[in-house]
Amino acid sequence: MNSFLSKMREVGSSPPRAALDQIMWSWVGSATAIGAIAYAAYVTQLPLLFAPLGASAVLAFAVSGSPLAQPRNIIGGHLVSAIVGLIFLSVLGNLWWVMAFAVATAIAGMLFTKTVHPPAGANPLIILVASSGWDFVFLTVLPGAVLITFCAVIFNNLGKKNNYPLYWW
Repeated sequence: MNSFLSKMREVGSSPPRAALDQIMWSWVGSATAIGAIAYAAYVTQLPLLFAPLGASAVLAFAVSGSPLAQPRNIIGGHLVSAIVGLIFLSVLGNLWWVMAFAVATAIAGMLFTKTVHPPAGANPLIILVASSGWDFVFLTVLPGAVLITFCAVIFNNLGKKNNYPLYWW
């Protein structure tokens, strides 16, 4: 037990704060991306905006060099996890234990397909709680993930230091 607890001791220090230009570009990019999706949802009256996109914006604009923030991960991770959630809802319903297995399966699916994107782990929960239909994938998840990615490609390449993405697919 003592060796287990000893693993929780601090072994490093907190990373430095982001540079002010990175903070500015992250702010502008994420505001533009979420604003574009919210405006598109308003104009089209379609449910394009869902909460995990806010977390996707954090990755896409604040840590764009992370493997978790690449287009493959943003779009693929959201698609894989949403499809898993919809399959579980269709086959097993939205019982509490289904939620646990749906999220776990979505994580396994993202790992298997090399599309791990932590915000996407919430998709099965949203789908099961809201009893969403299959149109959720095409009217909400896919357009939102594509718009976040599109904005990330534009804004992350405006600064002199950045190259985004590191890889596409």
